[in-house]
Amino acid sequence: MGMLQAMPRGASHSELHLSGRSNWLRAAVMGANDGIVSTASLVLGVAASGASGTAIVTAGIAGLAAGALSMAAGEYVSVSSQRDTELADLRVEQRELDDDPEGELRELALIYERRGLTAGLASEVAAALSAHDALEAHARDELGLDEERRAQPLQAAWASALSFSAGAVLPLLAVAIAPAGARIPACIAVTLAALALLGDLGARLGGALRVRAATRVLVWGAAAMAVTSGIGALVGAAV
Repeated sequence: MGMLQAMPRGASHSELHLSGRSNWLRAAVMGANDGIVSTASLVLGVAASGASGTAIVTAGIAGLAAGALSMAAGEYVSVSSQRDTELADLRVEQRELDDDPEGELRELALIYERRGLTAGLASEVAAALSAHDALEAHARDELGLDEERRAQPLQAAWASALSFSAGAVLPLLAVAIAPAGARIPACIAVTLAALALLGDLGARLGGALRVRAATRVLVWGAAAMAVTSGIGALVGAAV
């Protein structure tokens, strides 16, 4: 039979490519991070000014709602602009395919030649892919617009809004539940723990270094809370 063995029936080979998660992962991690940091900074700033518990919680809820809607709107507009650019490129490519299909076929074959295929094989591959879906072949291999990585505005918007809300709830609950004298320490502790977990989770999902990602998120989150708390204390003392 030789050295090669047949693969067992029913066996399959699959690979998990982390780049396929880039669209929703970026929006979700950014939304959760903003929700935690901005809400924690807001309630700490209000608490440092000497405001009552009711005022602190009210400010936190208002910040959660405003932030979630702002994140959704911002992501939708931003990703929609990216999507518009992609669609414009696809329209240009479709016109070129309609006007000069043979020239576009040669162009596609040259792309495969530059990637290492022989001229004959590159022509065969280009012809086969063009017969199946010429626009998709050019979008992927000439423009770099892989279907899985194309901009999706609605997906980015809801991922940002939901993740922002989920992150914002944590420091808000901390100041709402903790006794008056422990609100600030409780909010800081919960926020730092949440940021560390978020950094670790984002690194796991994205295949990055976990310690570096967690440290980066912790440092910037702590800096934001410190600055906002200082401003709140100054304003409270002045007013």
